Amino acid sequence: MPSKPKLGQNFLNDPQAIDRIVSSLGDLSSRTIVEIGPGAGAITAPLAARAHHVVAIEFDHDLALQLRVRFPADRVTVVEQDVLNFDFAAAALTAGQKLVVVGNLPYYITSPILLKLAAAHASLESAVLMVQREVADRVTASPGSRDFGLLSVTVQMFGPADALFTLPPHAFTPPPDVHSTVFRWRFAPRFQELGVLEAPFLRFGRQVFAQKRKTLANNLRAAGFAPSSVAAALTQAALDPQARAEQLSIENLATLWQALSSQSGS
Repeated sequence: MPSKPKLGQNFLNDPQAIDRIVSSLGDLSSRTIVEIGPGAGAITAPLAARAHHVVAIEFDHDLALQLRVRFPADRVTVVEQDVLNFDFAAAALTAGQKLVVVGNLPYYITSPILLKLAAAHASLESAVLMVQREVADRVTASPGSRDFGLLSVTVQMFGPADALFTLPPHAFTPPPDVHSTVFRWRFAPRFQELGVLEAPFLRFGRQVFAQKRKTLANNLRAAGFAPSSVAAALTQAALDPQARAEQLSIENLATLWQALSSQSGS
């Protein structure tokens, strides 16, 4: 079946890559797997053979019909739905366990899907996801690197993310204009460990990374924090006033958030 470019469909056609993705999920014999964007079923087939059950979320009506014909309902449940509307908590409750997620994410909605998975973290154990290489570089980046930023912090606050391997355009039909990277995300939120509150800390992340070329102090002042509070918080956190957000570890950012919260009384 031809792809529909407006849906961001690039079907994986590399058997070795498919095997590597499925193998990276570990023992699936007792697991319920949620596959995002199964497409023509290239990954669905080996998943159905190895997993206890597969829930395949497919937005395209024609592909959903094709998948229902191809796979028995007792092995694969095809959900014709936008993944952004999928209820992971309900699926985990039905499965009686935390879910494992796998998917070749459409490039045009990658970030919203990652945020959706982060919001559903309590229902998820891990995810193996294929995204545009540049996005994976940002997701898995370490502090001090060029790619470290808001997306890195947001994802990694919900658990470690590690790149597995990269695929060239010819591994897909039709070939995209970019390379794609598969990464693993293990859900283990760090908010309690680091002594920060989820929503305020993520909002703080958006503030400190608002303009990456600016210093932490300038970004915080631009966000409305009083200069005296910013200066005091940086001193309390033992951070260089000229530092930029990408130079700080997540632990440093958490310490700064705590200091700033105590200075501002928030």
